[in-house]
Amino acid sequence: MSTHAKRERLLLADLLEAAGPDAPTLCEGWNTRDLAAHVVVRERRPEAAGIVLGPLKSRLDRVQAEFAERPYDELIRLIRTGPPRLSPFSIKQVDEASNTVEFYVHAEDVRRAQPDWTPRELDPVFADALWSRLERSARLLGRKAPVGLVLRRPNGQTAVAHRGAPVVTVTGEPGELTMYAFGRQDAAHVEVEGDKEAVDRVGRTQLGMG
Repeated sequence: MSTHAKRERLLLADLLEAAGPDAPTLCEGWNTRDLAAHVVVRERRPEAAGIVLGPLKSRLDRVQAEFAERPYDELIRLIRTGPPRLSPFSIKQVDEASNTVEFYVHAEDVRRAQPDWTPRELDPVFADALWSRLERSARLLGRKAPVGLVLRRPNGQTAVAHRGAPVVTVTGEPGELTMYAFGRQDAAHVEVEGDKEAVDRVGRTQLGMG
């Protein structure tokens, strides 16, 4: 496993372990046990294709519910040890490309659901890595935006998530923009500029992969 993905994996496992199996998360309808089961199934079971293939979602939900019934410490152990050798996620390049953002967002899903959470300061290299991935995926993540949507770093770099008018501009650090673009608008520390109605509409839109 590569540096960013491995670090975020271990952090996610630590946060899940510390929170316990019944803590809330930012994932609607999921507690920490459900989130842990999702992470394990995504890496270990073919039914995970249901994440992106609608017809397979019911089967995915059933398998994930079965995993959620396993002992919580077993789920944490499986997250820490990573995918089996035959999983595509065991390939270093795939792990880095697919898991860096996945684990960052889910770690924040656990952290930010707690009442006493504070913003996490990211090192510049990791922040740049998140921004690079956000630039490439911005159009996909923002495709449901009802108006124009631009993501902007404090240094002025921008990524167009959706073309349209009027335009809403969201400014923040890469980690915060990532959370916003993945549908966690209410939990992201960002500045949102634009027409008030347009800003409100974007805030109510389910951005992200779903």
